[in-house]
Order: sequence, then C-alpha cells, then structure tokens
Amino acid sequence: MRQAVSTNQASIGSGPYSQGIAVGHMLFVSGQGPLDAEGEIVPGDIEAETRLTMDNVKAIVEAGGYTMDDVVKVSVYLASLADFNRFNAVYVSYFDAPYPARTCVEAGLDGIKVEIDAIVCKQS
Repeated sequence: MRQAVSTNQASIGSGPYSQGIAVGHMLFVSGQGPLDAEGEIVPGDIEAETRLTMDNVKAIVEAGGYTMDDVVKVSVYLASLADFNRFNAVYVSYFDAPYPARTCVEAGLDGIKVEIDAIVCKQS
C-alpha cells in the first residue's frame, strides 16, 4: 500500500502530485526545485538554487523516516550543463560515499536552474 509523505519544511508545489510516496521500504521523492515552503520560486545562482532544492529533497526524505544515506538514485535536471561543476560542488555536500546512482541531463526548466528527484530505500 502506498502512503503520501509530506512536510511543511519543503515546497508544497502545485499540481496533482505528492511530495513523496512511500511503498514498503522505499520512498519516491517528486521533483523538487528552488521553491520555498509556499511554493514560490526563490531565484539565485546555481549554488543557491541547488542548496534550496537539496534542502527540499532532504526535508521530504527525513519526513518519510529516512536519511540522506538511504538515497539510492537521484535524477538531476539542469537548465544548462555549463552549470554542472558548480552544481556538483553543492550536491556532493549532501551525501557521504558511496554516493547514490545518478542521472544528470540538460532540460528546459521553466524559470529555474535545477530540479531533482530521488529514490530512497531502507533495508529492513
């Protein structure tokens, strides 16, 4: 049975989706961006947008009863791959080795520089 995971410590987003869905020992975190808890975009440089986006992901992960060490897969969407190194410098500070599997692609994002979703799994 699936269960919604939500927190007021991350963006409420807009649209028909949950911040996260827990199923068994897994949590699927919806795409997060640099939005505040009210769902408003907080524009900034790639470092600031990455930090806020990762803070949103982390808040949802923790609301589900997991830690960032339980994150096994991350998908990253950057408005420009030219920002990759600067994005990566912030991203790496949220994880310890071994790092999650990851995909990173350039995508047409609507007014933001980064969006991130995650798959989280805790062994029983």
